[in-house]
Amino acid sequence: MRARQRNSWRLYRQWATAAGLALAVLGGCAVLKVRHDYATLPPLPQIADLPLSVVVLDRKDRLLRAFTSDDDKWRLPVGLGEIDPLYVKMLLAFEDKRFFAHGGVDLRALVRSAVQSARSGRIVSGGSTLTMQVARLLDEKPTRTLKRKYEQVLKAVQLERSFSKEDILRIYALRAPFGGNLEGVRAASLTWFGKEPGRLTPAEAALLVALPQSPESRRPDRFPAEIRRARDRVLARAAAAGVLTEEEAQSAAAEPVRASRHAMPFLAPHESRHARISAPSKPVHRLTLDRDLQSALEKLARQKIGSRPSPVSMAIMVADHQSGEILARIGAPDLLDNGRQGHVDMTRAIRSPGSTLKPFIYGLAFEEGIGLPGSFIVDRPTDIGGYQPTNFDQAYQGTVTLREALQLSLNTPAVQLLEAVGPARLIARLKRAGVRPVLEDGAAPGLAISLGGLGLSLGDLTQLYAALARGGEPISLSACRLDCDVAGTAGHPGNVLSPKAAWLVSDILTGLPQSQGDETSHIAYKTGTAYGYRDAWAVGYDGRYVVSVWLGRPDGTPVPGETGASAAVPVLFEVFQKLGPGRVPLPDAPPEALLGANVSVPAPLRYARLPERRDMAGPGEGLQISYPPNGAELDLGFASTGQESAKPQPLVVKLKGGAGPFSILVNGAPLPEKALRRQLIWQPEAPGFASVTILDAHGASARVTVLLR
Repeated sequence: MRARQRNSWRLYRQWATAAGLALAVLGGCAVLKVRHDYATLPPLPQIADLPLSVVVLDRKDRLLRAFTSDDDKWRLPVGLGEIDPLYVKMLLAFEDKRFFAHGGVDLRALVRSAVQSARSGRIVSGGSTLTMQVARLLDEKPTRTLKRKYEQVLKAVQLERSFSKEDILRIYALRAPFGGNLEGVRAASLTWFGKEPGRLTPAEAALLVALPQSPESRRPDRFPAEIRRARDRVLARAAAAGVLTEEEAQSAAAEPVRASRHAMPFLAPHESRHARISAPSKPVHRLTLDRDLQSALEKLARQKIGSRPSPVSMAIMVADHQSGEILARIGAPDLLDNGRQGHVDMTRAIRSPGSTLKPFIYGLAFEEGIGLPGSFIVDRPTDIGGYQPTNFDQAYQGTVTLREALQLSLNTPAVQLLEAVGPARLIARLKRAGVRPVLEDGAAPGLAISLGGLGLSLGDLTQLYAALARGGEPISLSACRLDCDVAGTAGHPGNVLSPKAAWLVSDILTGLPQSQGDETSHIAYKTGTAYGYRDAWAVGYDGRYVVSVWLGRPDGTPVPGETGASAAVPVLFEVFQKLGPGRVPLPDAPPEALLGANVSVPAPLRYARLPERRDMAGPGEGLQISYPPNGAELDLGFASTGQESAKPQPLVVKLKGGAGPFSILVNGAPLPEKALRRQLIWQPEAPGFASVTILDAHGASARVTVLLR
């Protein structure tokens, strides 16, 4: 009996030893297998490489617009510091209480899950840490098999060795599913609550914890009862873990689930689109726009355009001309309104500016000594080389001051002044502001540009008037705030107008009717109506802001009866009201402008000094400049002198008629000596445009503008 027992015991030990060896071999093989599988895991993506939605932010980093990611998901960038800490606490209490203690795998939870699975013959629940869930989200494959669970465990360990705990939480916050194509806490909060996740109620935080467990069967807009039950379980678990008090949990559970889905922010759609196209590789675009102002003006544009038939549209721009920052830019009232061609950004479309360039013509006339605001000019039918401009109302005012002519936006005085200053010079000054006027088929500028015979955009006009508001000093307007890939628009060196001329023009424009009362009494503005009622404009400025408004049809067809004064000016003043009730005053007059603002005009400038023509009557008849002809280009040898001491040739001016002695003004500045002869010689110091004005003893004048090379 004892021998049999000894044999049985010996046999048992042999089997036990064999089994132990087998287990050891199997364990060793398992370890080798795990090591091999771990070593062959593909590298994890970096957080910066995760496909995210491109976002456009305003001047305070508030969301203006987001675009879906490359894989068509709403997956907005977000950091842990931008999420309410309550959400993170509730997430850990419900999903992974030992998150900061384990290395990616919670063995106790895995054992519990394995026992449950063995009893039921399938994976029931539990065992997955947050790190394992992140591994599944990055892999984007189901894990309802043991093989997939095993792979998830390996990747969880890989994640823990590659990233910090905070990084893993951030990846979860970026990739957790929330129904449909929503991924990430920020996209979910904006969609289901209509707000950023920085401040969440306990009920909201609990809903965001519960939804990713079954995002399609718990969608608040489809299954509010299911998501409410899941939310309440999260609240109960949070109370049990001490994250919430019982009272807080019960109060949150009493809140209903709001089933409505909020639209993703969609402000400044045209400017956002332009920013993305201009820098397609940037994930975040930071603009100078002000979200509150942009939203208010988009609403205003929709209200104003609603009473007009399609396809009439509207565009608005607001900029701070002190800093050059664009604060609001509305290319159309509604990007998605196909009836009004809302996809067309009318702040960048090239259109006829109507009369909006007249202030710059008058400014050049003031700058070059052709006249002062109190100088007279005759508004009458005019024929200049076959060009016969007429006033908008087909009527004529007779003799008026330049101030009155500009305030009334009379056409024939503007054309006469442009002939005096020269169209090429006006174009050159516009380019100093950084705009690029579009002329038909590259033709040379003619007198018609005074009445809108060229192409500019609303953005161009805003930039031009920003220079006028700054005393003639140009500034580049831009909506890009940080990391700008596209440089701002650069102009040519020099001021658009002299400080004196700019102040005189602004002083005249502030005298126009201020339709909103005392609050806007410091606004200088100008209207414009393109030929055939195709475009209605209004551009205005105070000491800080410049505002521009356009109204018309994007396809360029007329809108009968819509003028700048009737359609655009009321909107202009309402925009200024949105900027606040108080206006920043325009700068004080420079010392040299005080004489020009005086009502008493010197005798030689009693009438504007205009080129003499037979169809015109007034002072100066009989005095003519026979050479050089107006608009001539003269080669005096500036290009060949280089750095040598040799001077270029002098300019010879020949006169006809008039009574000596003759005074000579070059670019508005008088030469020190008068001449008795009818052949005058002047030595220019530099190439470029030169305006030569001759005055005789009786105050008669003649003038030419030439280009010296």
